[in-house]
Amino acid sequence: ISYMHDDEKMHTFFAYLNLFVFFMITLVVGSNLLVMFIGWEGVGLCSYLLIGFWYKNQDYNDAAKKAFIMNRIGDLGFLIGIFILANLFSTVDFVQLKQIVTGISQMPYPNSFWLQISIATLCLFIGATGKSAQLPLYTWLPDAMAGPTPVSALIHAATMVTAGIFMITRMNFLFDLTHDVQHIIAVVGAITALVAASIGLLQNDIKKVLAYSTVSQLGLMFLALGMGAYTVAVFHVITHAFFKACLFLGSGSVIHALHGEQDMRKMGGLRKVMPITF
Repeated sequence: ISYMHDDEKMHTFFAYLNLFVFFMITLVVGSNLLVMFIGWEGVGLCSYLLIGFWYKNQDYNDAAKKAFIMNRIGDLGFLIGIFILANLFSTVDFVQLKQIVTGISQMPYPNSFWLQISIATLCLFIGATGKSAQLPLYTWLPDAMAGPTPVSALIHAATMVTAGIFMITRMNFLFDLTHDVQHIIAVVGAITALVAASIGLLQNDIKKVLAYSTVSQLGLMFLALGMGAYTVAVFHVITHAFFKACLFLGSGSVIHALHGEQDMRKMGGLRKVMPITF
């Protein structure tokens, strides 16, 4: 509240923020893939509204559009995956899918059937790639730093970017059948972790460093998912949410104290002035 107190559109900001939370809860609580997809699209919309919140700056508008469009690319994959699963199993409910899948893993099915399941899981992974900012759809996340810092803390630390990991973990019984797709997930995750961390080393903007760090940590989570270590991935989702939210809120406190300065080369000696943040 104190971060946004001198903004003339403070009420709009909190309206968007609560809408975001509503869609995020819809995404997590839904009992089937369609309800999850509604929440999935909803957080995409709210991230667009929040990243482009200071819309008088054209760069921020571009960042918001970029985030929205890149998420659409991934969402198309997610939607195709849902359609294939609905066509194969006549249901998209998680519990029913799990019962059916547990039954089919023992029975001999034609290769075309397994190919369709592989394509479906690959499409679901493409959806996760867009939402969770993996290569090649990761460039929207650093640009998304255009939003107010509390938004960065929410979208890029705890909630929206981990939706892809949540979805794959929720569908783990399906991914366990398709080992080739799991290999792809692990490789993409490992490459993303390395590439994003390397880019982050050369950034000067305090929030961009944290953004690339987030992409890198998400890559590590996907590496764990690709190896079938779902508990490890979810554990890292939770730890990452806490430490990255603290990092973003701390950086927001520093930016606020420095009147909007984000260049780390101009910072230093803040311990005496800002003991609480330190």
